[in-house]
Amino acid sequence: MGEKHIVRFEPVGIEIEADEDQTILRAAAEQGVQLMHGCKEGQCAACKSFVLEGEDIEYDSYSTFALPDYEREEGSTLLCRAHAYEDLTIELLNYDEEIIRSGLPLTKGTVEVVSNEAVTHDMRHLVVKMVEPSEIKFFPGQYMDFTIPGTGESRSFSMANTPNRDGLLEFVIKIYPDGLFSQFLSETVSVGDHLEVEAPFGTCTLRESRSSDLIFVGGGAGMAPILGLLRSLAERQVERKATFYYGARTAKDLCFSSEIEALGDKLPSDFSYAPALSEPDGDDWAGRTGLITDVVQAEETDLTGADAYVCGPPPMVDAAIATLTKLGVKESNIFYDKFTTTGETADEAGGAA
Repeated sequence: MGEKHIVRFEPVGIEIEADEDQTILRAAAEQGVQLMHGCKEGQCAACKSFVLEGEDIEYDSYSTFALPDYEREEGSTLLCRAHAYEDLTIELLNYDEEIIRSGLPLTKGTVEVVSNEAVTHDMRHLVVKMVEPSEIKFFPGQYMDFTIPGTGESRSFSMANTPNRDGLLEFVIKIYPDGLFSQFLSETVSVGDHLEVEAPFGTCTLRESRSSDLIFVGGGAGMAPILGLLRSLAERQVERKATFYYGARTAKDLCFSSEIEALGDKLPSDFSYAPALSEPDGDDWAGRTGLITDVVQAEETDLTGADAYVCGPPPMVDAAIATLTKLGVKESNIFYDKFTTTGETADEAGGAA
């Protein structure tokens, strides 16, 4: 372990103690301070903040798309990659006091694989059961890190279910041809296998203090956290109008459609599911077509006052945020998870200070 330093977060007035060997984000999470974050890999910029006092900071590698050199020179930082080497004062640019003070403790554990089934041609529905401890607390919409045996590498996946007494956890995971975890999941993982995990991470969770309409926009494996949020709304009979726009390329890329449509009968308020195909050629498809952000633009006229949750590939998330703000959603009321993939080219990575 390295030396410890005090990091103060403004304007919320919260202080933590950060070890030099930890990122600031990790140190905060271990002390129950839930800072806004997404990928934890320096790619999505959800944790971008500004250094008010102090300058001795070292960085793990990160994408300069998330933190361009000129922004870093002006004082911006990525908390998920920054290590404090002196006391610092950080201005949080993206924060939610309801979330920041409700952090759950990070817990490491072991899970046993219950099932590992294909739900589309390139997505798996992985179900695991907690072995030790018997439970890891999380909020719907959060995610878990899986350690890949023999590599020391970990990958992050959102829970698709709600917390339950059975210790079961569900995930919808996209299979990439060269993905380290993807290939492990598709070729090696069997029922009964034990895997090492850690959770909870992520802040794409329902803001319980609000009663505004809800707009969900998802694509690909972004299905998982939104499915968890919708299941939670139905279980708790939350009375908030909700619409779920989900984008897929072809009909074979759709999954969980029957369950999602059935949620409309369980939710006490109006709910509509709006899947759309961007490449419907050859499909017997009479539904919506086009990019999902274009569908949102075409079907919504005024979303002023709504809360939006966006989960999926970074280009889709960025486009959805732009569309939603044009339709009247405040940027502070758009909560998102960018499903980044691991691996960067050298010119995209930042180095140590």
